[in-house]
Amino acid sequence: MIVEEEPSLSQAGGVKVDRLDAIRSHLYANGFSTIQALADAIGASLATVRRDLQVLEREGAIDRVHGGARIAEGSSVELAFQERAKRHLSAKRAIATAAYDLLTPRTAIFLDAGTTVLQLARLIRLNPMPLRIFTNGLTVAQEFLNIPNLEVVLLGGQLRSENASLVGPQAEAMLESIWFDQLFLGASAISPDGAIYSVDSAEASLNKCMLTRSAHRFVLADSSKFGTMTTYKVAPLSAAKVITDAGLSAHWRGELANLGVETTIADLGASE
Repeated sequence: MIVEEEPSLSQAGGVKVDRLDAIRSHLYANGFSTIQALADAIGASLATVRRDLQVLEREGAIDRVHGGARIAEGSSVELAFQERAKRHLSAKRAIATAAYDLLTPRTAIFLDAGTTVLQLARLIRLNPMPLRIFTNGLTVAQEFLNIPNLEVVLLGGQLRSENASLVGPQAEAMLESIWFDQLFLGASAISPDGAIYSVDSAEASLNKCMLTRSAHRFVLADSSKFGTMTTYKVAPLSAAKVITDAGLSAHWRGELANLGVETTIADLGASE
């Protein structure tokens, strides 16, 4: 029998948020679940789960049905992004820390909509400096609400819900009139022949435009992306410098050296 431990008053808010996230993640991964199954999965009492489901239902995140709950229609895309953001989180935070150290106050930077770049945005939010920031990422832009010393510009374009990003001809046309000191670009995959790939054609096309409008280009990719393939080629890795994590294999370290790609290996301990 699981006994739910009562959190202190100072911990209660954070514990509840973690619990709500756990419920959402469980429903996303498993579909409909009974209240008992949810209670077992997150280690909470039935009464606590019922209260949490009421909160999530009011937020429109879930639908309560007899004996349990399921993800509300329209919420699965948002959750898919959140689930990707949680994968290899320590590596992404270490990469973001290394990228943050490269920032120079009073310059113009572009942050793409990837989940690793999102961690860099969160570091900038916590430790702001005077920057002009351009992005096509809705989630990235939201990080900068009411943060001093930042001028933030969000590209226009067609909404791509799967990545919470703006893409398409309008976004590309806007890029043609802008120049950035630094670009921080994520990657869906780094192919065995050393190229950057994206899962979406419009995203790949916009990424290509970003690379032509930046003085200094950095690809932020955790080590799990290397040696993988997806559909649309963006550019060879030689078009940018790479920041990755210490989990990168000896084989890929050698490949990057052979390709002449300047590579920064982020210390995983730096993100702790």
